[in-house]
Amino acid sequence: MNKYELAVVVSAKLEDEDRAATIEKVKDLITRFGGTVTEVEEWGKRKLAYEIRKMREGFYYFVRFEADSTCPAEVENRIRIMEDVIRYLCVRQDA
Repeated sequence: MNKYELAVVVSAKLEDEDRAATIEKVKDLITRFGGTVTEVEEWGKRKLAYEIRKMREGFYYFVRFEADSTCPAEVENRIRIMEDVIRYLCVRQDA
């Protein structure tokens, strides 16, 4: 099992419940593909470095999880089509 960190930027136009639901979907995707979520860190609303889809702000979340090497690719494929997610990045953490 490898350790990964998934950075997710969610649209700032969403209500609190919708943002929470989006992060729950991400967590469900990780567990569906054999991963175990260890920590979810919310950084809150931050200004983006550049405008994305006519938005200048987004909510930042960092999801740390443990999974096999096939899980991140599957999760990224599903996150890519989520409308509420502006940007995402999954990296492997070295021990």
